[in-house]
Amino acid sequence: MKIFRELNKELKEKREGSYTPYYYRYLGYKKDLAARPADLRANGIHSLFTATTPVILKNELIAGNRLSLFTNNINPVVLEYAKNTVDRFRERWFETCRDHFAPDYRRILSLGIPGFINEIDASLLRHRNDGEKCETLRSMRLTLVGFSEMIGNYISAAEKSLTDKEYNKERLEGIINTGRALLKGKPSSFKEALQLVWYCHNAFLMEERYAMALGRLDQYLYPFYKNDTEKGLITDDEVTELLENIFIRLQDDVVNICIGGQNVRGECEINGLSLCILRAVGNCNVPGPNLSLRLTKNTPDEFLDECLKVIGTGLGYPAIMNDDINIAALKKYGYDEEDVYDYCMVGCIENFISGKQPPWSDSIFNTPGFLDFVFNDGISETGHTVGINTGRLESIKTMDDFMHAYERQLEYGADEYYSRINSASDSLNQKYIPDPFMSCFCYDCIGRGLDIHNGGAKYPSVHGAVTMGIGTVSDSLAAIEKVVFIDKEATLEEFRDALNSNFEGYEVLREKLLAAPKYGNNDDFVDKYAVWFIDYLSSLFEKYHTYDGGRFYIAAAANINNIYSGSVTNATPDGRKRGEPLSDAASPGYGRDTKGPTSTVNSVSKPDYTKVACGTVVNQKYSPEMFSDEKRGKLLAIIRTLFKKGGQEIQINATSREILKKAMDEPENYSDLVVRVSGFSAFYVTLDRAVQLDILNRTQHE
Repeated sequence: MKIFRELNKELKEKREGSYTPYYYRYLGYKKDLAARPADLRANGIHSLFTATTPVILKNELIAGNRLSLFTNNINPVVLEYAKNTVDRFRERWFETCRDHFAPDYRRILSLGIPGFINEIDASLLRHRNDGEKCETLRSMRLTLVGFSEMIGNYISAAEKSLTDKEYNKERLEGIINTGRALLKGKPSSFKEALQLVWYCHNAFLMEERYAMALGRLDQYLYPFYKNDTEKGLITDDEVTELLENIFIRLQDDVVNICIGGQNVRGECEINGLSLCILRAVGNCNVPGPNLSLRLTKNTPDEFLDECLKVIGTGLGYPAIMNDDINIAALKKYGYDEEDVYDYCMVGCIENFISGKQPPWSDSIFNTPGFLDFVFNDGISETGHTVGINTGRLESIKTMDDFMHAYERQLEYGADEYYSRINSASDSLNQKYIPDPFMSCFCYDCIGRGLDIHNGGAKYPSVHGAVTMGIGTVSDSLAAIEKVVFIDKEATLEEFRDALNSNFEGYEVLREKLLAAPKYGNNDDFVDKYAVWFIDYLSSLFEKYHTYDGGRFYIAAAANINNIYSGSVTNATPDGRKRGEPLSDAASPGYGRDTKGPTSTVNSVSKPDYTKVACGTVVNQKYSPEMFSDEKRGKLLAIIRTLFKKGGQEIQINATSREILKKAMDEPENYSDLVVRVSGFSAFYVTLDRAVQLDILNRTQHE
């Protein structure tokens, strides 16, 4: 059995007791509960890193885990008191930029931990007359000192394990020697560089940060890989094994790793390490990490074919991104060109400028839900939301009139959305919730002497408005135009009554709606509304700014929120019944793209996705036979065609309805079945029944 499989088993067996990171923060906080915010936070983080006792596992080639945070020998009264104490100090959450960040790993690899601390000391000297900046810098320094001590504790734990005959002495000595080298200076080998990155990532996990991206792993680690492989110090198999040792630990988190892409000269940056990363992800065959490929015109077909082989195992990774579209979209926001070409993804598919802007945030914008307001005088029939009254339906005489009313609803909704998002940030005093450790990994917080949330980052924060339901909206608008204004087979009033009754008594009308043109079949009659969808929504949100002057992006994505949003959305004019899921992300409605993958590609590539700086998700499902040696070339051609025409993203499930149905009926026999959900993968049998059905109902292309 491979080492990573033994490590996975060992991790599960060792996870005992209660998960209590707050207790270790409390130990730091109580040193000075009246300390200034930066000092208080730094004390808590320093304690979190140093008061815990690291656990060395027998199968670790790269040290670092969170087992030290599981405790079962602390008085429950003390634990409760510690939690109450920590909870008094306000924390950020996703919408106020807590996590979903791609740290600047290039800089710490080039400087090492001592070099980072030296940079802080130099900045302290420059800003010695500015009390606030010195406080910020000292807090950053203390967290790095604690981080160094944590590595020292791992060394000590490994040294103690040398006398245990159950441990492999060579592995322990590797952990010890690597740790000592990192405490002395910058890494000089691939293993040292990978270990440093993993220690950093593990520290962020100890801080309870979610979806912290590893970014362009094949680029910032490549110099170390190239040096070691060219000198014969390490083989590709050994590199892959080290990566497997890390990736197997990422199955419970959404950790985005980006490979490929192009430089400013348009040269493809795929390299030997890219292939090692791909193979390691495929070998582990667990839901994480979330692997993303930046596909360029110059990416070799041979590498794309290797990606399809991994996808074809059922894993669903990597998601494939159109590099030209993403770069063009990001260039519109004033970033320096070198930074645009170094973008990666955080979370599921969100485009992010690596290590140079505060953490990502986004929220759901339920675009189909605003149709209900047009029909019901601004009040949702489901009673969940309120829009504006755009007038009586009798006053709408043309499709242009209807579009004008719908656009007014969306404009009001966008204003309301903006108000809600920024009020969350405005409710915080950014100075009182600093992030000293994270600030160390964002350029140029150290140089400026400012926290990542308070002007330290090179660029301000950005927010993603996740505009859902492009398929539902396009199909609905096409049905209204066809049935009401062209065929004149129903009035808008009849539409309203049918929707509000969930089509009970209106079955004939519903059949006409279902028969209207559907997005995903290369029909301009309906596809024009998908083009409008992106154009109009991007124009709505481009006028807004975040609390620190950044921009609002839009996304055509959903995660699994199309299910929840559908559950609170009235029936829609496309024939969808109340409570049913909305169309998923940028994909056509399930089962409605009936003319084959070529027609689907032609439809989903028509919108201008250079207006979608966040990113999109196009979920596709192909039968396993499509990934055979005989047919994989056709799938490769479909992807190339999609991107040539302007598509932004595609992610693929390689499974069949039969397998999914069996897994639902016999979960005990399919515990290892991994599927692509939306912006992430998961074990199918662990998913909620509604999500399982959502995946099952996707159109399966042969």
